[in-house]
Amino acid sequence: MAALLSIAMPKQSAGLLVYRRRPHGPEVFLVHPGGPFWAKKDLGAWSIPKGEPAPGEDVFEAAKREFAEETGQTVDGEFAKLPPCRQVGGKDIIAWAVEGEVDEAAIASNTCTIEWPPRSGSRLEIPEVDRGAWFALADAKRRINMGQVPLIEALARSLETSV
Repeated sequence: MAALLSIAMPKQSAGLLVYRRRPHGPEVFLVHPGGPFWAKKDLGAWSIPKGEPAPGEDVFEAAKREFAEETGQTVDGEFAKLPPCRQVGGKDIIAWAVEGEVDEAAIASNTCTIEWPPRSGSRLEIPEVDRGAWFALADAKRRINMGQVPLIEALARSLETSV
């Protein structure tokens, strides 16, 4: 009898890449993860606001929900699906670009509980996001998690601009 293979599907996150047009070129809104592990990390640490869809949840609805949970704000407009990308850890990122405004000074993130320090048994409640900021595309490529760089590049192509 042949053994059944269990093929694990990669985890998936859904998010929004919000952009705005400025005289010097487009800017994108990114968030920085909260907590002590990320406190002093910058380049390669930023991300689009994103998270895992709940079981049975529509991926696009999850992207909008996660954006609201991580920023305390919503965006509306014409959403354009970007090509999916995969982070180094194997997580697939499904994202939509939308032109909009986000007030970086008004970020209000939900919280989560982590074990800190690692393997200590101590629990610490932290914000999922500790701040957000607008970045020109070239700067965003340096700051965003390298697995999400293709999202910035896809947006640049759609806006017919260089990165």
